[in-house]
Amino acid sequence: MIRARLLRRKLLLAAVLGVAASPAAAQDVLIRQATVHTAGSRGTLQDTDVLVQGGIIRAIGQGLAAPAGATVVEAAGKPLTPALFGGISEIGVEEVSGEESTVDSAVSLEHDQPIRPEFDVTLAFNPDSVVIPVARVEGIGFTLVAATTGASFIAGQGGVMRLDGSADPLGPHALFVRLGTDATKFSGTSRAAQWMLLDQLVAEARGRVPADSPHALLTPTGRAVLARYLGGQGRIVVLVNRAADIRRLLRWAAREKVRIAIAGAAEGWRVGPELASAKVPVFVDAFADLPADFDQIGATLENAARLRQAGVEVSFMLGGDSTPNARKLRQGAGIAVANGLPWEDALAGLTRVPAQVLGVADRIGTLEVGKTADMTLWSGDPLDVINTAQQLWLGGRAIPMRSRQTELRDRYLRAAGPLPRAYAP
Repeated sequence: MIRARLLRRKLLLAAVLGVAASPAAAQDVLIRQATVHTAGSRGTLQDTDVLVQGGIIRAIGQGLAAPAGATVVEAAGKPLTPALFGGISEIGVEEVSGEESTVDSAVSLEHDQPIRPEFDVTLAFNPDSVVIPVARVEGIGFTLVAATTGASFIAGQGGVMRLDGSADPLGPHALFVRLGTDATKFSGTSRAAQWMLLDQLVAEARGRVPADSPHALLTPTGRAVLARYLGGQGRIVVLVNRAADIRRLLRWAAREKVRIAIAGAAEGWRVGPELASAKVPVFVDAFADLPADFDQIGATLENAARLRQAGVEVSFMLGGDSTPNARKLRQGAGIAVANGLPWEDALAGLTRVPAQVLGVADRIGTLEVGKTADMTLWSGDPLDVINTAQQLWLGGRAIPMRSRQTELRDRYLRAAGPLPRAYAP
């Protein structure tokens, strides 16, 4: 009990001392002579200027004039990219994974119709989370906040959150489903039962099972929500790794005419042509190089490269505790490049591809005239971890490049004063 109270006090202190997520007001900005990686149709532009006014990119070209009062940033050839994707995460709905009171990402109604597709984790999103600045100092501007598995293999809904202090999701929601070994405890210990339950859920959502049936798995609200996804309104993101399960999922999605994306896909390269033919995008865990379980026997660091060569749109995710480690996503993209993925495709997987897959590409994901000015200036190649994000802009607003970690670093690097460093301001 005493240790639990001390931990809670530390967490509360971290929240009090953490940097506020709300950035300063937008301003006109001219970035001069950058290497502009647009991640769009114009590719990479050398010695190019980017003009931002009212939070929107107004011009991209050479020799642009700075409007009166605009902030001028001399990039001196350094890379400028769209703000990066933070992966499929619990950023903003989880502070510390080991402290239950700070985790809001899963619903566990084990004895009261546990399958709840209506669960919407974005309602718990905290734009003042101390985890958000930790991601932003790494050049990350948006993430897919996910519902995680609680008492059902249908986890619930999530959505794209910009890390600019906004409390509401950008674009359509996504529904999260887990299949395979990790989900068998929610389906009578058999992966075969997952397909049996999915068929019943579809039958209920499409009205083929009476709403008052004593064997119904869904609430009336859950039926309505699942019916929307079955009607193509929103993407179903399925965490699955085994090639055989992916093949079966593709057949199910084609039969039910639903829009899916796959997360994980450790053995995705084995079914690359089928994924490409079905136009199903994949969020790859680029660190998966060894079998973590029997669903990942075919894991390889060449997964992303082989999928892209087959014609699959590839983005990235992290396995394990992704919330505090979103910064590792660009390292994963770099690993994919080292194992055969073209550099431009890796950058697209951190910017344009997730924005397109998640239905927000009209706003973010590329550097184009008319798009929201979410962008990052780097010290060098952003896919090389030796380099750092020098400045992040979200909606044209310069984000303070500090977090609780940087403030603690600075505090304890200072020379000792009359009081211990822990008491210093």
